[in-house]
Amino acid sequence: MGVLKLSVDARQAASEPARMPPESVISDGAAGNAPAAPAAGEARAQHPVGRFVARRLAQGLVTLVVVSIVIFLLTSAIPGSPATAILGRNANPQAIALINHRLGFNKPLPARYVDWLGNALGGNLGNSAVAIAEGSPSAPVWPIIRSPLADSATLALVTVILLIPLSLLLGVWSGLRAGRWQDHTISTITLILISMPEFVIGALLIAILFVATGLLPPVSLLSPGVFPLLHPNLLVMPVLTLLAVSVAWTIRLVRVGTIEVLQTDYVQMARLHGIRERKVLRRYVLRNALAPSVQIFALSIQYLFGGVIITETVFNYPGIGTQLVQATTSHDNTEVQAIALILAAVYICINIVADLLVILLVPKLRTAQ
Repeated sequence: MGVLKLSVDARQAASEPARMPPESVISDGAAGNAPAAPAAGEARAQHPVGRFVARRLAQGLVTLVVVSIVIFLLTSAIPGSPATAILGRNANPQAIALINHRLGFNKPLPARYVDWLGNALGGNLGNSAVAIAEGSPSAPVWPIIRSPLADSATLALVTVILLIPLSLLLGVWSGLRAGRWQDHTISTITLILISMPEFVIGALLIAILFVATGLLPPVSLLSPGVFPLLHPNLLVMPVLTLLAVSVAWTIRLVRVGTIEVLQTDYVQMARLHGIRERKVLRRYVLRNALAPSVQIFALSIQYLFGGVIITETVFNYPGIGTQLVQATTSHDNTEVQAIALILAAVYICINIVADLLVILLVPKLRTAQ
């Protein structure tokens, strides 16, 4: 909710300079830059920012606790158990009971949750239930998911590095040429990409880059512990798939934000005062169009970190999505809980950072917090 609220507030703040005198509009900028001699109220406006950050951190912590409850209840409600999955349905009941005792499944559900959350907050994500069922005395979850998590983070980071400048460049360019053939071309291409599922885009890339041309391998098989960037050819198709899915709708949303800013009074006033178009674009349009776009990119980054299961499955990429599917299939509830909790924490942190960036980009919102 904080992301959506700040996105609306940022758009409202972007239009606020239209009520200022022309001299103020031109000197201070559409982004609400501070005047040369700030008043006492301007200095006091910094304190609400600190309170905003503290409030968002507290909200994030509460949200994480609520999400952890949901995660624990859902994983506990999954039919079957690691012991049954490993030993089989016809296994000795005493053996199943012994494994369940080692896993703590004989405790009441609230006690199990308190133990799990307390250990997680202390940095202990628990032991792999499947490994315990297989007879291992101890099998911490973190070493198991650390490498897939790093691989997915690398895939997401490379995609984000390409996503942000490409979205801003094409989105702003399309907005500046709204109604022209360039705008229609970009809008048509992005609409086609939005309507295509990830596995279809992945299959098309495999058909073109492997079957037809043989330029790239069809799967991204990495040895355990190998840094993905050491084999960039294995990242090309997964990155292109994620980029096609993400960049299409971010370009369209940045385009809409650019058109809205171009239609504001302060941009028209800047042009009437004879300011060069390049300076108008850099000083007035880009910053005000960027503030609402921060949440767009935040949602894209959240998707890239947690919604890559289909892409990783198509290319057999050893990321956290593939690991989550394997853990779910093998009824490794502890591993599923750990992965879900980490992804939830990443989502919350991205939201907090995005909200803070909006506050920094639109100073008028600082006094509203």
